[in-house]
Amino acid sequence: MARPIVAIVGRPNVGKSTIFNRIIGDKLAIVEDKPGVTRDRLYGNGEWLNTHFSVIDTGGIEIEGEDHILRSVRVQAELAIEEADVIMFMVDAKAGITPADSEVAEILYRAKKPVVVAVNKVDNLQRMDDIYEFYSLGFGEVVGISGAHGTGLGDLLDEVIKHFPDKQDDEYGEDVIKVALIGRPNVGKSSLVNAILGEERVIVSDVEGTTRDAIDTPFEKDGQKYVIIDTAGMRKRGKVYENTEKYSVMRAMKAIERADVVLVVIDGEVGIIEQDKHVAGFAHEAGKAAIFVVNKWDIVEKDDKTMHQFTQKIRDHFLFMTYAPVVYVSAKTKQKLHKLLPVVNTVAEQHALRVQTHVLNDVISDAVAITPPPTDKGKRLKINYATQVAVKPPTFVFFVNDPELMHFSYTRYLENKIRAAFGFEGTPLRLFTRRKSEDE
Repeated sequence: MARPIVAIVGRPNVGKSTIFNRIIGDKLAIVEDKPGVTRDRLYGNGEWLNTHFSVIDTGGIEIEGEDHILRSVRVQAELAIEEADVIMFMVDAKAGITPADSEVAEILYRAKKPVVVAVNKVDNLQRMDDIYEFYSLGFGEVVGISGAHGTGLGDLLDEVIKHFPDKQDDEYGEDVIKVALIGRPNVGKSSLVNAILGEERVIVSDVEGTTRDAIDTPFEKDGQKYVIIDTAGMRKRGKVYENTEKYSVMRAMKAIERADVVLVVIDGEVGIIEQDKHVAGFAHEAGKAAIFVVNKWDIVEKDDKTMHQFTQKIRDHFLFMTYAPVVYVSAKTKQKLHKLLPVVNTVAEQHALRVQTHVLNDVISDAVAITPPPTDKGKRLKINYATQVAVKPPTFVFFVNDPELMHFSYTRYLENKIRAAFGFEGTPLRLFTRRKSEDE
């Protein structure tokens, strides 16, 4: 199931981003040293008491053309109400309850979502008395915290995770491939869904999610069961929502979390824009298998070099996703649509591929023999052994003499050698380094 989502809501300057950064810790700081990785700090992943969740900083949402503070926080609160499982309502102990706070509270009253009030800037014991007026907001428990000092954060997260939905088993079996279509507006996601289902002449049953705003469509083709998680089928919003780029990313989060394979749909006529990188970057960081699907290929003027040139543009723009295959289709004419599901099958299989430890270490030994690790201040990295510890995505741990000696460029070299030996087409790989203990 998708991780619970916590949205941090509040007027400007109450410290939303500071608390966001404290909750996610260094999750977003530990990124792969590959050029082109999108580092959008609107969302991240947190963990508390072995409970994993996603967190959204609504302060990162900029409403184009809106300069009125109350209007801006109103829109941010509305987005949070719709997307979140729990809302963290941030206020400022020093300022007390302001008109903007009351504006947000009025919106949250109408929400059928749990709200936890976090009173920030409680930087000393004297400030604790200032939190009591916020009980008048009517949301029950109020927690005093200090973003500057990090105090009270544990109590706050204790309160937040109490309201998470009960954990449920995945409603689909392991043999079902869950496919999410993501991409910016008007790239043809809905048309592509309809074309896939229509092309295969399948028996379709619609299952509407109870805690999510996407439509799941199970179907079967050639004995393989699939579920399409269609983010494109969501209700149309007002112009302000459609023009908010980061809102589109928020809407894709739940679908990506639940998917095995993510189809990153690109408009072949318009080409690649920056927002495509934002959306694809989250699929990559979530560790999902991915395929670039270039739609509307029927209306692109082309010659024998066009497809190769477009593929090269994708590789240049998405340097962090060179593993993802590219499929060219037309939802309108069904051109090359028959090629898509076989590629989905392949990358789903590669996403779940497990390599035997002794075979993996043979490959690593050969790689080290060909190109030994570089030295650092006279010290040389020694790789004792490697093992695969997880799938979806395939995750490897290297046990070494000193993890500090593993340079990112050598990690990339080892990843390339692993891919050359075993494939792993369409899936990101996770490589970690640990110190070999004395008793190993």
